[in-house]
Amino acid sequence: MRRALALPVAAMLAACGTEPLHAPELPVVEQYTPAPVAARTAGANVAGGQEQVFASGADIPAQWWTLFRSPALDRLVREALEASPTLARAQAKLRQAEEDLNARADTATLPKVDAKLSANRVDIPAGAFGRPGLPIATPLNLYLATVSVSYTLDLFGATRNELASLRSAVDYERYEVEAARLMLAGNVVTTAIREASLRSQIDDTAQIIALEERQLAIAERMELAGGAARADVVSQRADLARTRALLPELERSLQQARHRLAVYTGRPPSAPGLPEFTLSDLQLPAEIPVSLPSALARQRPDIRAAEALLQEAGARVGVATANLYPQLTLSANAGSLATNASNLFNSGSGFYLLGASLAQPLFHGGELEAKRRSAVAAYDQAAAAYRETVLAGLQNVADALRALEADASKLKERADAAARASDFERIASARYDAGGVSRVALLDAQRKVRSARLEQAQAVADRYADSAALLQALGGGWWNEEAKGPAGSPKQAGR
Repeated sequence: MRRALALPVAAMLAACGTEPLHAPELPVVEQYTPAPVAARTAGANVAGGQEQVFASGADIPAQWWTLFRSPALDRLVREALEASPTLARAQAKLRQAEEDLNARADTATLPKVDAKLSANRVDIPAGAFGRPGLPIATPLNLYLATVSVSYTLDLFGATRNELASLRSAVDYERYEVEAARLMLAGNVVTTAIREASLRSQIDDTAQIIALEERQLAIAERMELAGGAARADVVSQRADLARTRALLPELERSLQQARHRLAVYTGRPPSAPGLPEFTLSDLQLPAEIPVSLPSALARQRPDIRAAEALLQEAGARVGVATANLYPQLTLSANAGSLATNASNLFNSGSGFYLLGASLAQPLFHGGELEAKRRSAVAAYDQAAAAYRETVLAGLQNVADALRALEADASKLKERADAAARASDFERIASARYDAGGVSRVALLDAQRKVRSARLEQAQAVADRYADSAALLQALGGGWWNEEAKGPAGSPKQAGR
């Protein structure tokens, strides 16, 4: 990671002139977690339960969400990237920063040229000069046409560092756009996965309710016949009420997920035509590319944005330092002066003026030194924020890797529990057919199967969601999109 950051940080420090700035200390990272992550996860013989392979050092595709093999999800993410107002705002901020740079770059690197034309009515009292009369008659009309050229020499790097600061501001907004794209795509993917999970939970819960209703009906008939205790019936009614209470919350969460998906795509929540997602519509990525830790700082847009802010702060230190030293400005003026507009450009009416000015701050009450110290403190803040962002990025990847390991193990156990529940239900069904158990016992076995499958579906959804979280934490592959031109031709990526 240090090698990856050496060049941009060195360039930044060189732009800061004589300021004693220091690059932030970053840890040497060989792996994301204290103990190495296994090359593959555990597997389960259910849909969404296959082993996942972590391809160390592999590159992430730009459209990383296509790894879930869902055409509907792909279309929805692309629609969000085209129509989201959040992304449009970030893109507008980038254009503003670019125009701010353009406006300053031209005026800072080229001489200023101005033309002026004026007409004045002049009345000069003769007594003002201590003479009874003037050689010219007053009042008179005075016409003046001038062209002035001025240029401030960048002797101590103030202009150079100011432009570097503006360029870093553009870089920051560019990486903020990429971060917004990554966040938007991730939000769409995880919300679609949550919708699919909620639909599965609603379906399983509804089936559990149906089984509990049948159990309760049998218990009530047995109570009337004197074959069941009143307490058992009341307990079953309470269980049914608790299960029924789960449905409204699940339905509310489902509708909220649908509303979020609509807003992500730039549509109102009431807009029709939004695709519906189920777990069967998605496929678990069998192989997940995992970038090396040394590459993470060049891939995550939030880290690149923090780096741009660090470079901007360094350039502002250079500006504050340069303001302590003299500024030399060269100027030239040429023009024509006449008392009659028709003679303004005749020979003999022209004049020129060449000059140079040197401005040296002498005493500002400590203002300039304080501003320089303030700029250095701002740089230190940016350096600390940059280091914090790098560490947070490493943590995100480590957390996601461990989550996927745990998800795979959890799904394996829940799939095993669901299989055991199914075996028990088959045994109970055979015994019921043979008259060995009651209808209530069979319904209870069927209810346990549905409960086990509900937990299994939740574990599958967790694997999908954490796979998306890992791809996001690794940066999402935006640099591969940048490396292609409009027609797909390669160009130099900003890495």
